[in-house]
Order: sequence, then C-alpha cells, then structure tokens
Amino acid sequence: MDLTIPEHILAARDSVTRLFEGEILPAMPGHEERREFPRALIARLGEAGVFGAAFPEDVGGTDMGFLAVALIAEEISRLAPEWGYAMNMQAMTCPFTIFNWGTAEQVRRFVPDLIAGRKIGMFALSEPGGGSDAAGAMKTTAKRVGDGYRLNGSKQWITFADQCDAGVLFAKTDPAAGHRGITAFIVEPKRVPGFTAKPIVMGGLSPCFNSCAVFLDDFAVPAENRLGEAGEGFKVAMSALDYGRLTVTARLLGMAQACLDMAKRYARERIVRGQEIGRFQMVQQLIADTVIEVEAARLMLYRLAWTMDAGQPATREAAQAKFFASKAAKGAAAAAAEVHGAYALTDEFPIKKFAAYVNVLNVGEGAPAVQRVLIAEDALGYKDANRHPPRRRR
Repeated sequence: MDLTIPEHILAARDSVTRLFEGEILPAMPGHEERREFPRALIARLGEAGVFGAAFPEDVGGTDMGFLAVALIAEEISRLAPEWGYAMNMQAMTCPFTIFNWGTAEQVRRFVPDLIAGRKIGMFALSEPGGGSDAAGAMKTTAKRVGDGYRLNGSKQWITFADQCDAGVLFAKTDPAAGHRGITAFIVEPKRVPGFTAKPIVMGGLSPCFNSCAVFLDDFAVPAENRLGEAGEGFKVAMSALDYGRLTVTARLLGMAQACLDMAKRYARERIVRGQEIGRFQMVQQLIADTVIEVEAARLMLYRLAWTMDAGQPATREAAQAKFFASKAAKGAAAAAAEVHGAYALTDEFPIKKFAAYVNVLNVGEGAPAVQRVLIAEDALGYKDANRHPPRRRR
C-alpha cells in the first residue's frame, strides 16, 4: 500500500475547502436562522463534482475512487460536521447502492441526478424497535399488488427523509423468511401518497439537516423500482453499510482533527501563571494522546479506502476503521473540552457542536458493540468478515 496521496486527489480536497470557505459556510447562517434545508447549496456541491468521486464518468462521476471520497468527506466534516450527512446520502450509501445493485435503467434514472445534487437521497433501513438488529426486527412489509408493491410500516433515524426525491428503502416481502425475506426498493416519496416524514429534534445539531421518523401507509412502489431480486435486500443492505462506513469513518476523523486543532490553538493562546497552558504536562498529555489516536484512525481509513479501490472485500477493514475512528473522535472531543475548560460550554467555541455530531456518528452505520462483535468473531475464526466479495458494477 502506497501511503502517498496522489496530487489530483489532494487538489480535489483543496477545491472542496475553497468551495466551502468561499460559498457554503458564508451562506449557512441564513439557512440556520430560517431552519431551511440548503437544497441549492447541495446542488452547487453536486455541480462541482464533490459527490461523484466513486462513480465513473458515464454517470456523471469523476472516477477518482474511494480514497478521494475519504479525503473529501474528512475535509467537509472538519469544516462543518453537519454537511457530512450529504456525503452519505448524495455520494455513497444511497446512490452507490443503486449504482451497484440497480438495473441499467435504474442507474440511468437515479444516479446522475443524485450525485449532481438535483435529487436528494436517503437510505431507510433502521426501524423504531430494530436498533442494531435491523434485519431480524424489521416489521415494515411490502405486499405485491398488481404491477407493484404496497408498503406499510415505519422507519427511524432516516436522514433527509423529509426532503427525499429518491431513496433506498427496505421492507419484508416474506415476513416468515427472516433476513431472506427482505427486499430493497427505490422509493420516490414525492410522487405518490402514503409516505410521511417527521423530523426528530436532537439537541446541538443543525436544524437544516434532519433525521426523521418515517411512516408508510399503503405507500405504492412500482415493480420496476425493486432494487435487486426479491429476498436479496439483506445482501444489499450489508454491502451498502460497508461503503457507508467509509464515509462515516472519514467524517469522524474530520471531526477529531477539528477538535485537535481547536485544542492545540487554545493551548497556545491561553495564558495561566505567565505561560501558555500548552507548557503544562497534563495538557501536553491530552494533546499527545489525541494526536496519536487521530493519526492511527487516519491510517486505518486510508487502508480501508485502498482496499476498496483495489476491489477487495473490506468488511473487516470497515468495521475496524469505523470502531477506532469513533473512539478517536470521542477522545478528541473530550480532550478539546478539557483543554478549554468552562469555555467549552459556551457558544464562543464550536466544541459542543462537534461533540454532538461525534455522539450521533458513534452509533451511525453500526454502534461500537456491533463492530466489536464483528471484529471479535472474525479474529476468533467464527465468521470470516471478508467472506463475501464486494458488489461492484464495472
């Protein structure tokens, strides 16, 4: 594995930095005040190619690969953690799942518009009583009626569901068949009735980007919008989560780096007893420990991206990277808070905001306990984490 980042990927990351600093971040206070979803800004990012790194040029992508996705997602979350959601819904979990598992016609209809930001995506797997047992506890059903399906049930924690134009949603077409009875669908909530999304209020997070509770009441989905074969939905979901863990790991790393940067800056600025608090050994210990965890998380992220770019199975690497990045991000947020003291509780510094998003992503794409089970069973030889080849359309 070559640890040198290619110049064109570094250039892509730097262009994202300039775009955020020049256009996106200055526009956000108005959206925050109005509690308004920044659809035009997402379209601007799509126009600039921010969401297309994993996709070939014939569907509107830039074909730079997963390492580029990782660096872009990391940088976005370092600058503005709330915007990391867009990397999942517009660049990876939603459109890449359709790209991998969809028919040529489905890819043509949905993928270019999603990665261009012309359509807003979502990925609806979790349910209110499901938690980490997304398949076993799934209660949402899809019944075949005529030339389509009727979906009934509910989903929980579904990002962008209140704005979605086209998303991936999972339901049981055979409730008695366990995970083999799950089927994936491409849904278009704005086209037919029966889909209701209610934002979930979560303290400390941006009001512009919502996770939602979703209610399905005889929601109609045409048969041509089934994604993959009937009963293949569990495979679709597990494949999607591997790619989602790439962006979630990168987002956690970006937030960890931001917290580290804040801690270092404040340690050089704050004077106590005539010297910078960075001169005190206890503060140095916080900084040193955080530096090591952030750098280790970065290496694990880059290994994951490299494995995916090489077309190799990466479930093991994804679980390890996501687990460790979550640990590093929580540690970095705690260290930044300790260095800042009482100022960490004020709005003068964005530590509270970053800590809130770290806590959300701690459970996103699989809670730490789930990752531990996967990692341990793989290490003990009970279940090879990389037993399934990656699903890739090429």
